[in-house]
Amino acid sequence: MTDRQSVPAAPETADVVILGAGPAGLVLGNLLHAAGVDCVVLERATRTQVQTRSRAGFLAANTVRILDRHGLAERLHRHGREHGVCEFRSEDGRFRLDYGALGRGERHTVYPQHALVTDLLAQYLDAGGRVRFGTEALAVHGADGPRPSVTVREADGRPGSWRAGYVAGCDGRHGAARRSLPPSTVRRHHHDHGVSWLGLLAEAPPSLDAVGYAVHDRGFAGHMARTPEVTRYYLQCERGSSPDTWSEDRIWDELALRLRAREYGPLRQGRIVHRAVVDLESDVLEPLRHGALFLAGDAAALISPAAAKGANLAVLEAELLARALIDDLRHGDAEGLARYSAQCLAHIWRAQDFSQWMVQLLHAAPGPAGGSAFHDSLRRSRLASLRASRSWQDWFAEHYVGL
Repeated sequence: MTDRQSVPAAPETADVVILGAGPAGLVLGNLLHAAGVDCVVLERATRTQVQTRSRAGFLAANTVRILDRHGLAERLHRHGREHGVCEFRSEDGRFRLDYGALGRGERHTVYPQHALVTDLLAQYLDAGGRVRFGTEALAVHGADGPRPSVTVREADGRPGSWRAGYVAGCDGRHGAARRSLPPSTVRRHHHDHGVSWLGLLAEAPPSLDAVGYAVHDRGFAGHMARTPEVTRYYLQCERGSSPDTWSEDRIWDELALRLRAREYGPLRQGRIVHRAVVDLESDVLEPLRHGALFLAGDAAALISPAAAKGANLAVLEAELLARALIDDLRHGDAEGLARYSAQCLAHIWRAQDFSQWMVQLLHAAPGPAGGSAFHDSLRRSRLASLRASRSWQDWFAEHYVGL
């Protein structure tokens, strides 16, 4: 007898199948659904997992403008906090930059990414949008044809499939969209910065009223407020380190040392509720369109967290893709789809350039020697220029907040 659970059901359909319920997928879903485009979001995780994934929380001014433009920023404005100051600490002392008053005069909005995702998801579902949680996309087929398909594993383990006019791959670096691309059609640009961070979330109020960047001969340390009760910290660590080897006492001792708490004031400590090691890498695919399959968010490009660009690029790309899909599906105008890849890549490479500059500013040169006198002198010179030169400060502010 045939096992009925092993027999795939008839394909389900949508004009656009969106893979992934992160910022890119949910902004895209909200915009398409509001325009009357039949779409569905397929997400392998549960709703609880989606809404509790710890990610960055610095939203650029342009990101807030995009969310405002589409009525997606109500809770962000109620609960987010504007921020426009960063502080650098090194062996040469400390200095602060009011970057919100420099460059284009733009500031960040501090709003945890899981809160933004929760808002976007609630708005999408409240409007009648479709999301299939616990549904793992396995592969995209026939992207070069008129009706691509996506094979999936349903939440109960059964095989399934979807047919669509277009597929939006917003499912990250290791998702089905990237895995389904023929190698001969893709140029991959990958760069390992040779630096690893121990990322931490502490149940502790911020210790600075600024983003803190500490340059130290023991490695970089960073301080980023998330909420009045929670602070994100970063500690540069050895490649291959396990987060479990860092006790809370060791973490706070090392943060205090690198952030020079003895000179500039003690850190407000609390329980470490999350820790993970991340290797700083950059990864870009070209092009971002492959027939009827489009890439956005981390599926399109991975960027090191040194400059907080990932979620902001994802929202920008989602709006560009939504406009292009709506123009094609509602008005028969495919020009936006033809331009999508080049438009996004221009923003991506600009962000990658600034991220690389930040990595070099904050860390010793990678390698067995752990740096060099030449690199360290360049780093001190850059910090001195950033401290003293208004033109450098304006450049920094424009690229730090902008895309």
